Amino acid sequence: MTTLALDFGTSNTVLAVWNATTESGDLVALPELSQLVANDSPPLIPSLVYVENASEPKLLMGQSVRDRGFDTAQDSRFFCNFKRGIGAEIQGFLPELDRQPLNFERLGQWFLNGILNSWQAAGNSRPDNLILTVPVDSFEPYRNWLTEACAGWCVERVQLVDEPTAAALGYGQAGGSILVVDFGGGTVDFALVKLEAALNNPGFLLKLGSNVLGKTSAQKPKLARVLGKAGGNLGGSDIDNWLLDYFCDHNGLPRTPFTLRLCERLKIGLSQATQAEEVFFNEETLETLELSLTRLEFEQILRERGFFEQLNAYLQQTCQQGERNGTTKTDIDAVLLVGGTTQIPAVRNWLSQEFSPNKIKAEKPFSAIATGALSLSRGLTVKDFLYHSYGIRYWSQREQRHQWHPIIREGQPYPTEEPVELVLGASQSGQPSLELILGELGSQSNQTEVYFDGSRLVTRTLTQAAPAVQTLNDTEQGRTLAPLNPPGFPGQDRLKLLFSVDDERRLRVTIEDLLTDEMLLENKVIADLR
Repeated sequence: MTTLALDFGTSNTVLAVWNATTESGDLVALPELSQLVANDSPPLIPSLVYVENASEPKLLMGQSVRDRGFDTAQDSRFFCNFKRGIGAEIQGFLPELDRQPLNFERLGQWFLNGILNSWQAAGNSRPDNLILTVPVDSFEPYRNWLTEACAGWCVERVQLVDEPTAAALGYGQAGGSILVVDFGGGTVDFALVKLEAALNNPGFLLKLGSNVLGKTSAQKPKLARVLGKAGGNLGGSDIDNWLLDYFCDHNGLPRTPFTLRLCERLKIGLSQATQAEEVFFNEETLETLELSLTRLEFEQILRERGFFEQLNAYLQQTCQQGERNGTTKTDIDAVLLVGGTTQIPAVRNWLSQEFSPNKIKAEKPFSAIATGALSLSRGLTVKDFLYHSYGIRYWSQREQRHQWHPIIREGQPYPTEEPVELVLGASQSGQPSLELILGELGSQSNQTEVYFDGSRLVTRTLTQAAPAVQTLNDTEQGRTLAPLNPPGFPGQDRLKLLFSVDDERRLRVTIEDLLTDEMLLENKVIADLR
C-alpha cells in the first residue's frame, strides 16, 4: 500500500512517501521537476508552470521552467504564485492562450496532475492513500478544489490536514504543547497543538535538540489536539514585491519578472549576511545598476508595511484561543519554524522577543509538513475546530441588503455535541419550498484582495466592517432544501432546522415541518466543510 503526502505551496511543493521499512516519511525527488540540491537539502519542486500549448495541454513545470530561464522572462505563458488565486475573487484577468481561456484553478490542476504523472513515470505505483495539506485560513472552496483536483488520481482515500498541525508531527515531537509558525511564500499560519500519547502511557519524550524534557517513552503520539490557530495571506512573495516597490521608487528599477527575481535573491542573501548586493543590466539602455540592501534597511521596509503588527495579531489570536482551551503562552514547550520566510533573521528575532530562544527550533523548514502529514495514515487522530463561522443569508429590510446570520460559530469543535436549532417562517405567500444560501464567514480583519498590477499578481490585506463570505451552495439545485406541502405563508413558524457538523467536517441538517409534523430531511449532508 502506497501513501503519499503532498504539500502544495505558493513558492515550492513537497512530495513525501511513507517508508514501511524505516517507518518514516521520505521526501521524493522527481526528474526535471525537483531542484538539483546538495545532499543535506530537501528536494523541492518550484511551483512554476510554463504553458507551451494550452489546447493539448503541453507544459513545463517546476525546475525545468527555471532551467530554461522562463521564470525571468516577460512571457504571458509563464505563471507563478497561482496558488494564491485559487478560490479567490480576482480583479483583472488571465490571458487566453491558444484560444483557450485560463484560470488559476486549471493551472493548479495541471500542476498537481503533472506531479502524479512524473511520480508514475519514475516507475512508482498509483498511491492508495493521499494526504493533502492546507493553510488554516483557507476557505472551503479552496479545500474542495484541492480534493476535486486530485479526484482523477483514483485514490482510495484522500485526507486533509492543516499545514502547521502536520508540521508539529513532522518535527518528531512525541508530546507537549507545540506552537508552529508556518511562513511560506503565500501564507503565514500559526497553530498551537497539544500532542498526547496513548492513555495507558502518560509519559512523553520531547526532543529539543540536545535538551530532553519530560519522561522517556517510545510511545508515539496518538492524538494531536488543536488548541488555537490563525493565519492569512502574507508570505515571501509579498516581501519580494515590497522590495521591488522600494527599488522602483529609490533606484528607478523597472518592474519585470527578472527584477522581481533579483529582489528575491537579495532577501535570501540577507538571511546569510548583514548586507547583500545584486547587479541589474538594462539591455535597452546598456546601463548597469547595482542594488544593495542592509538588514537594517530591510527591517525598516518590513516595519513600514506593518509586517510585525500582522504577526503580533496572528500570535495573539492563537494564544487567546489556547487560553480558552486551558493552555497559556508560558505552557508552550517548543516553537517550531516551517517555511522559507522563517529563515529571515527579523522573523526569528521577533519570535525571540516572545519566547525563550532555546525553545525555537528550525531544523526542518521545508520537509516537516509533508512528512508530518503522513502520520494521519499511521493511526493518529487529529482533534480540530472550525476556523471560520458558517451562516445563512437573509434580506435585511432595514439596510436593504443581504446579511448573514451565523449558525455554526468559529472555534466550534467538531463533531458538534449538540445541534444548533433555527425556526423559520415563509417569506412570501404560496412559497413552494425552503431555499437557503449557506456561506462561510471569514474574519473581519483578515480579508485579502487579489489583483493584477501589470503582469504581477498582488495580494493586499484589507480591513472592513463586513466579513468576507464564500457561498457554499449558491446554485439553483443546491439552495433548495425541501418542498413545502401545503405551500407556506408569512406570519407563522413553519420549519424547525437542526444543524450539526460531523467528525468528517460535513454540515448536516434535520428539517421538521411544524405545520404537518412531517420530517422533511433527517441528518442530511448539505455542505462539505473540508
